[in-house]
Amino acid sequence: MAAGPEEGKPIQGRPNADATSEVAYGEKAHGNPAEPNQAAFPPTFSVSEIKNKQRRHFMFLRWKQQQKKEKLALKKKKKKEREALGDKAPPKPEPKTIENQRVYDETTVDPNDEEVTLDDATDEFAPYFNRQTVPKILITTSDRPRGRTVRFCEQLSTCIPNSHVYYRRGLALKKIIPQCISRDFTDLIVINEDRKIPNGLVLSHLPEGPTAHFRMSSVRLRKEIKRKGKNPTEHQPEIILNNFTTRLGHSIGRMLASLFPHDPHFVGRQVATFHNQRDYVFFRFHRYIFKNEKKVAIQELGPRFTLKLRSLQKGTFDSKFGEYEWIHKRREMDTSRRKFHL
Repeated sequence: MAAGPEEGKPIQGRPNADATSEVAYGEKAHGNPAEPNQAAFPPTFSVSEIKNKQRRHFMFLRWKQQQKKEKLALKKKKKKEREALGDKAPPKPEPKTIENQRVYDETTVDPNDEEVTLDDATDEFAPYFNRQTVPKILITTSDRPRGRTVRFCEQLSTCIPNSHVYYRRGLALKKIIPQCISRDFTDLIVINEDRKIPNGLVLSHLPEGPTAHFRMSSVRLRKEIKRKGKNPTEHQPEIILNNFTTRLGHSIGRMLASLFPHDPHFVGRQVATFHNQRDYVFFRFHRYIFKNEKKVAIQELGPRFTLKLRSLQKGTFDSKFGEYEWIHKRREMDTSRRKFHL
């Protein structure tokens, strides 16, 4: 019968640091908790020094758990200090985010600027905001659309009042645009697809432009949205535009807002939101519900999608001879994560 290892000596092939690591780092050894006053991990603790893979992973998880406990304890301590100081408590520090650290853009506009107000009163979208022109939208697709794209167009038409869905049937956009103008359509929306998934949106303002080309992603139909509300009603929705701060963003925001009549029916309680964050435009369609005098709940009606501006072209759609106001060039423009264009 072979004799076992002597007491006090390490097991062969296993260093003393691994044999006593659970106790040394404040973990439970053989079901006995570590001393409460003992530091959970020493200041010089390094996971990379543990050679055993399983133990290294185990100690890393315990170290992350300990860091989380310390962070929570510090947060509670600061909260008690603020409650004790009351009104004399210092203001909370603003967390650093990519949005509040964005690189300043020289084209950032102030909505209260007189020059901006004058430009808004004379641009091609002014009649829509003055309620002189009622939008009439034509929604079409690329050639031979699949079922998902067709359903998306039908659901999008229920969000935009006075919109009509027609299918291309092989016609070129240059032939469709004159027909739209002759039938008093004010905007043309073309939904492109790739591998049965909608991946692009072309918005052309009629009759003289401009035309915006967006890359579309994260498309969700109504049946794919959890806890969605009932289908939209025929009421005209309210419009919310967020974070369109530059000259380019201001133009894109007005272009998107001109798709909807500026006479919302507040009885319907429907809201169409275009939220710009890091040059991604998120579209959401909601209905808000008054629970009581203080609480309001919202229900998403769908569909939802995300847009990324690729180009802004003067005039109507012209892929060969069109003059572009702005084109997104990755190598030249995406040099910094804190540089935004909208």
